[in-house]
Amino acid sequence: MIGRWWRVAGGLSMNFALGTLYAWSVFVAPLEKQFGWKRADTSMVFTIAVMVFALSFVVAGRIQDKFGPLYCSLAGGILVSLGFFLCSFTTSLMYLYICFGVIGGLGNGFGYATPIPVMAKWFPDKRGLAVGLAVGGYGAGSAIFGPLAQLKLIPNYGLPATFQILGAIFFVMTVSGALLLKNPPPGYQPAGWTQAAASKGGGAVHEFSAGEMLQTPTFYLMWVGYALGCSAGLMVISQLVPFARSVGIAAAALSTMTLVVGAFGNASGRILSGWMSDKLGRINVLRAMIGISIVAMPALYAAGSNVGALYLAVFVVYWCYGTQLSVNGVAASDFWGTRNAGINYGLLFTAWGVAGIIGPRIGGVLYDKYHDYKAAFYTASALAAVALLCELAAKRPTRAVRQTS
Repeated sequence: MIGRWWRVAGGLSMNFALGTLYAWSVFVAPLEKQFGWKRADTSMVFTIAVMVFALSFVVAGRIQDKFGPLYCSLAGGILVSLGFFLCSFTTSLMYLYICFGVIGGLGNGFGYATPIPVMAKWFPDKRGLAVGLAVGGYGAGSAIFGPLAQLKLIPNYGLPATFQILGAIFFVMTVSGALLLKNPPPGYQPAGWTQAAASKGGGAVHEFSAGEMLQTPTFYLMWVGYALGCSAGLMVISQLVPFARSVGIAAAALSTMTLVVGAFGNASGRILSGWMSDKLGRINVLRAMIGISIVAMPALYAAGSNVGALYLAVFVVYWCYGTQLSVNGVAASDFWGTRNAGINYGLLFTAWGVAGIIGPRIGGVLYDKYHDYKAAFYTASALAAVALLCELAAKRPTRAVRQTS
């Protein structure tokens, strides 16, 4: 039998490709130059992709729970690869909305829905680390394929060929990854690990259905904390490029900041915070990182044109943001069980979909009103403070195991 760490490799391969969604900005300028579109038009592509991603994740999670991860992850890989390939024939905004926004968003939803439940089932003993590694690829994908597209493919081959090349690469990566994403046999336990150890460490004592989960106050506290914490992060992230330009950061340093420093901060938060949560507890790590982000966001504004300080603050903001994308997924399995992990985390994940819409929007509105990035950065800090209060109030749901005769 293939070792369980190969499942992590499958999740990584899948998410490296899917994570290129975060590199959308590298395609914006060439599209606007070629077709004369406005920034509001091209920004809507990303908004549509986020909305479809979040909504399809719920459906994909249910399919994954019922039929297993293979078909769900294969569908995701094929859709995201097809979406990129079809983008090469773009002639209108509506066509781009459908190919990148709808088809690509569906591919992300179906592809991303599988690694977290699969890792949670294979790694009850190292759940945070395994999930963090698998989804860390999503954060790192833009650091690899963003610069590749921006610096090599687009200048040498043009935008249409770039979409086709990436589509072909992603097809190989996602299909290979999907074939490795299988659930363990029923009753699987790692060597030397017992269910008693899980309960002692805070594992779920009851396999909650989606309906039962929705009856727990913890779900709503975590949902609001997830939504506001990610809204704060995305509000700042969406304003980074124009803010850096406004303080005179050079183009090369700007590209490094967003495509490398930010992406690796995102990936590091997912992986290392996941590992930390195995040792310190899920909620404790979420509380700590959201607390750090409250300080980091104003600090980023204060860094101004100091490139070193700005890079450090950007790394920390992305780290805290990435933490929420991995640790919330692990917490969902810990709190409500792994049997329905797909649909349960899918419902919790809708918080990220809301954040992806309102976070950048609020940041843009605040800048338009005050013509200063300070309002957005400090408002983001305030939202993170409210998110922290929600996480402080969240408690592990308790329910006695049903007795069977």
